[in-house]
Amino acid sequence: MDRAQKAELVAELNSTFSETSVVVITRNLGLTVAQSTALRGKMREVGASYKVAKNRIAKIALEGTPYAPISDMLTGPTALATSSDPVAAAKAAVEFAKTNDKLEIVGGAMGETLLDANGVKALAALPSLDELRAKIVGLVQAPAQKLASITQAPAGQLARVFGAYAAKDAA
Repeated sequence: MDRAQKAELVAELNSTFSETSVVVITRNLGLTVAQSTALRGKMREVGASYKVAKNRIAKIALEGTPYAPISDMLTGPTALATSSDPVAAAKAAVEFAKTNDKLEIVGGAMGETLLDANGVKALAALPSLDELRAKIVGLVQAPAQKLASITQAPAGQLARVFGAYAAKDAA
């Protein structure tokens, strides 16, 4: 890789760090190509990305971003998972690490908040942005549904009473 390619990679990583909500650092302890491809696929499904970059290049790209403090975690064979949803990358990485012991969660950051491995796991336990939106919609709809059923109940009772009187008179 020549200097121009390295400069382009640093610029690309820097823009990724500037636009993302969370960065999760993982350590690769011997993932096969198939396992790495499966992890990348899971990341793509949730809207996250997974990138292996040399630690030196990643450290240079981290300079000037809110994620600069995580450069100390970049030792050994590491990779970076990023996403705009604060929970997506952490959730995908933690779920994959549960089923594969060759991927270790090192830590990460959410904005300027530094996270250790347990912090990333706690972040992964939170519901995703889409799940929270669905819960809010459900909470907003619930009172309207209850109001509709309450207002329909007396009318239904009256109809049943009139029906009973009609059946009594007909008999």
